Amino acid sequence: MIDALEDAEDYAAFEMAVTADYDAQSAVERELVLRLASLLWRLRRATAIESGLFKIRAKHLLQFRQRRQAHEKRQEIIESVYRNALAMEEDVQQDDHQEPSSITLDPAPPSTAEPADPFDDLTRAFVRLSNLPTYPLDRLSRYESTLWRQACQILFTLQCLDCRKPWERLGSRLARDR
Repeated sequence: MIDALEDAEDYAAFEMAVTADYDAQSAVERELVLRLASLLWRLRRATAIESGLFKIRAKHLLQFRQRRQAHEKRQEIIESVYRNALAMEEDVQQDDHQEPSSITLDPAPPSTAEPADPFDDLTRAFVRLSNLPTYPLDRLSRYESTLWRQACQILFTLQCLDCRKPWERLGSRLARDR
């Protein structure tokens, strides 16, 4: 499961770091520690998946904004050309001592949009991801919850087995004896 999408060496280093935190005295304790490392790795993966989902939404949002800006620029060019044509027509009519045309195009209203709050985009992305028919955030949340629940169970079990580094075990015994 690691080789296809992730670096097996990174996982091995992560697993070693987690197992170094525990002094497994039996095969059961060692399996629990290895299981804990696997769960913590998958929790990291879930975080990466969530980040990826938001990155995809951000890319869609950026593309939408670019298309909208291009459309607005085209619209501005068309309106500018139309205003110039009307102005030229009015100039010609004034030169001919005729009454100016009553047709005018109001200039575009000044932009009153407030600067966007960066959290607005994040909120919009969340809402769109939440409302997709496949509900990826709901599924990811359930996946994460399941992993956390399992990790907590293993941590509790390891604590009950008193599976800590030898010097930590000695320190807790000394503290109890005092």
